[in-house]
Amino acid sequence: MANALDHRKLMTIGEGGSALAFAALAMFSIVVAAKAFTPEFAFHAYLFAAASIAAVFAIINRYYERPNEATPLIVDDKPNYNMGPVKFASIAAVFWGIAGFTVGLIIALQLAFPALNFDLPWMTFGRLRPLHTSAVIFAFGGNVLIATSMYVVQRTCRARLAGDIAPWFVVLGYNFFIVIAGTGYLIGITQSKEYAEPEWYSDLFLAVVWVTYFLIYLGTIMRRTKPHIYVANWFYLAFIVTIAVLHLGNNASVPVSVFSSKSYIVWSGVQDAMVQWWYGHNAVGAGCCQHRQPCTLADG
Repeated sequence: MANALDHRKLMTIGEGGSALAFAALAMFSIVVAAKAFTPEFAFHAYLFAAASIAAVFAIINRYYERPNEATPLIVDDKPNYNMGPVKFASIAAVFWGIAGFTVGLIIALQLAFPALNFDLPWMTFGRLRPLHTSAVIFAFGGNVLIATSMYVVQRTCRARLAGDIAPWFVVLGYNFFIVIAGTGYLIGITQSKEYAEPEWYSDLFLAVVWVTYFLIYLGTIMRRTKPHIYVANWFYLAFIVTIAVLHLGNNASVPVSVFSSKSYIVWSGVQDAMVQWWYGHNAVGAGCCQHRQPCTLADG
């Protein structure tokens, strides 16, 4: 009997904690959806509920299918790299790249042929333009950076990614944020800040994803088997921290209600404009300088 108990499968802290957190989020999202001020916000709440329930089932299913032993860090004297999240983010980057470029073509054609908006509110230039920019910059570019950073840190440190469920939460959570942001543009949920259009609940969810991303990256470096930390890892860490600071600073807002998608920024007037383009130039416009292209006045 004692031997059987010693070999029984136990749910890890990560599995149990994640399942409970997603279950709580699902319940909360259902309550918010039921009391939401607008049907658009209720739609997003139902998306959060559906995604959270799917996450709970995925975690439980994974628990039953995995072996009793923890995933080995070393196999045949070689690092047991975790390439699943890397592959997912790479495929997502290709998908969002094609989607973003397609939307860009549509809005370009709308400038010449306005009838292409078909008199539908979700097809107007004003709603498709932020969908195009976010899909190309954040969906395509963000997934590329996440995929390459997770690949580089493992290979240069010769260590498996820190965490078990956490890396999957980062790549899946980031892409779920993209879905929430993109559908929000189409149904008219926006805080009207260029390159930072998603509302408070989307920003809050992304902050949780991004902090997890930072901890994974830092944890992988700490478990490295090589004494040297390659300079690429310092650059990636700088990118992760910089984006976190920009995101939190530019999206510091107070929601009207937990049942409303509307929020008000803590900055006001000129201060809001200055913080917004401090964010915009560093998050987006800096790419011009990296490619040795002249920055325009719009880039700050």
